Amino acid sequence: MKQTATTEADYAIVVEPLDEADGGGWLATVPALPGCLGDGETRAEALTDALAAIEEWKDAARQLGREVPGPAALGQWRQRVPRTLHDKLRRLAAAEGVSLNQLVVSLLAEAVGRRAA
Repeated sequence: MKQTATTEADYAIVVEPLDEADGGGWLATVPALPGCLGDGETRAEALTDALAAIEEWKDAARQLGREVPGPAALGQWRQRVPRTLHDKLRRLAAAEGVSLNQLVVSLLAEAVGRRAA
């Protein structure tokens, strides 16, 4: 079986809004890599920053002789939504410069974070 190297895009990234008291903007964390995060004024900026941080995190771990964890397994489900909702989500994702999947993960993480607080 052919094995492929993992890339920064293989890691799950959670993007959440920061409170105004914390400076506002967005925070992107990489659960599989403790302490690995990115931030930005927009979701897209935070995601881009986190992608760069993944490579830096992995390089630092290697230099310290530490193991680099692989991407955690991602949960998956299929959800049917009304066409109008799908269209609104697709447009919002395009405006944010992220994939539809990344936008939905971010929105779900925000809602769960609010409910848990």
